[in-house]
Amino acid sequence: MLTLHRAALVLPDPADPTAPSHVDGAVLVRDALVEAVGPYPELAAAQPTARVRDWGDALLGPGLRHPDGHRLLERAYHPDPREELGDAPVPDGLVGEPDEARCGASARRGLQRMLGFGVTAVAGPFERASVRTAVARSGLVALPGAGSAGPVGLPMVGLPPVGLSPVGLPGAVGAVWSLDPLVGLSFAEAVHGRLVVGGRADFAVFAVAPGGDGPRAGGCRATVLGGRLVFRRR
Repeated sequence: MLTLHRAALVLPDPADPTAPSHVDGAVLVRDALVEAVGPYPELAAAQPTARVRDWGDALLGPGLRHPDGHRLLERAYHPDPREELGDAPVPDGLVGEPDEARCGASARRGLQRMLGFGVTAVAGPFERASVRTAVARSGLVALPGAGSAGPVGLPMVGLPPVGLSPVGLPGAVGAVWSLDPLVGLSFAEAVHGRLVVGGRADFAVFAVAPGGDGPRAGGCRATVLGGRLVFRRR
């Protein structure tokens, strides 16, 4: 199946400031792979029978990499909606938890919620078997952790924005264990890979931040994994 994803701005490689961008651009997806990236009028003319998903005034780019997968999936607890605890991670809620089934269920909820922030890749290491299984089945790309190089985490540069605590800082009072990599990282730092012909169709669609210089944190509108629309904000 051919699907044409149209957006006001397509950034195939945000990490490379010299890479071309496409105003009124599009990504043509065939099954799980990117078939073309370029201006929407050209791609639509070349493939007039392709299904079109028009994301309007949004920015479309590669999905995001979450560097704190180990902490968020093996230490934090992601509440079940029936618990009426909200959907924010509970810091250290799984520390010392012996029940693998509970850990796996928490990880599945956490991974599903990450999709709502445009995350398509998550970094380990994942030591629990139940978490490794959840990551493998989620469709997200599993990345190696820092290993002996030290802990993986969002960089702390200067002071946090007004009203926000340091992101993911272990032991910090009121620390925010954020599922959104754009809280603490720029778009160029957070993206995973780039959109290339023949590559896997993993990307996300975002509302544009004030000033129009990148996506807004918390502004993910849709996430596509392997050509499948796995999240769409209602």
